[in-house]
Amino acid sequence: MVKNFSSNSQFFTDKSISSSRIVEPSSKFYSIFSKKEVLELIQALEIRREIPLKYSYKGRGAKIWNNYYQKYITPQWYRTSNVEIDLLNNNFEYVNGSYQNCTQVNIIDVGAGNSYPAKKLISRLAKLNKINQYIALDISNELLEVSKENFTKWFPSIKFNSATVDIETSTIPSKLWQASNSQDDIANIFLHLGVTIGNHQDRISSLQNFRKSMSKNDLLVFTNEIGANSQWDGKARGGCKYHVEELYAWIKNKVGINAEDCELVRKYDVKTDSITANIKFHRNYTVNFNQLGIDKKFAVSQDEEITIWRHHKYEMPELLKELEQAGLQLVHSSCNKYFSHIMVICKIAEN
Repeated sequence: MVKNFSSNSQFFTDKSISSSRIVEPSSKFYSIFSKKEVLELIQALEIRREIPLKYSYKGRGAKIWNNYYQKYITPQWYRTSNVEIDLLNNNFEYVNGSYQNCTQVNIIDVGAGNSYPAKKLISRLAKLNKINQYIALDISNELLEVSKENFTKWFPSIKFNSATVDIETSTIPSKLWQASNSQDDIANIFLHLGVTIGNHQDRISSLQNFRKSMSKNDLLVFTNEIGANSQWDGKARGGCKYHVEELYAWIKNKVGINAEDCELVRKYDVKTDSITANIKFHRNYTVNFNQLGIDKKFAVSQDEEITIWRHHKYEMPELLKELEQAGLQLVHSSCNKYFSHIMVICKIAEN
């Protein structure tokens, strides 16, 4: 029996047949993702059985993430702290140019989201006349719009720049800051906050792209959870609970997956040493990709799982090894008061 879906609320049309369901992405889907991104998405589905989390921040997914951040992470009267804000505040001497003896800094926020974690840092830098400009980078144009709206409201007199960049697949173009750097004593501080490094499928490749984008005076600052992934207690918290639940509902809605056809499974994945959230299918599905000059089919069988979210915690020996592999050198690290999160500050490794 064919099931009808509202065309203005679905990315996919449904062509069900008795034992399997066939769906096709609509033109709205292709207006959000480029041909290159669609091909990368298909490849990830075929090879890794995964929808890369980075694509969830595009389209309405940006609003879902921003709402999650505002509701569960932004400090409130009953929750006065934020991991990234607190760690940036505690490590201010490393992110204001003092470590490199520079008079000013560019803050290059990679995966900027809504730019909220950098707000207090920018405010402190501005009071000391140490901020040259703020550059927001993200894979999502929608989130960059949120970033721009927020930042220009908070700091109307500070130069704002932005660009779409996928740090997993590319370096950061130096033209974004070179035009405004008239002094040699301006350092770049690359931020990669929100434990985003732990969500990447290829962390070393991302770190290498940072390394290729950096000069001798630049620092990379990122945060992540620390600990043993295999000791996960099975309880969903933070992004593993709230963001995943929103993301799961969004994917079901956009793909046209019936609630009874699947379930959300969270587990420890030994192969990637990560906590993952997967869609487990209770029936066969096929997705036909047939626009933008693409003619491909992706099939998933009953009882198969597709990963929609992943996170990897670091243990220090592993972290140091990955920095070394990427050509980076640890400058400083510090943990929050619960020893659950770490801020890592590194530079280009000395030969």
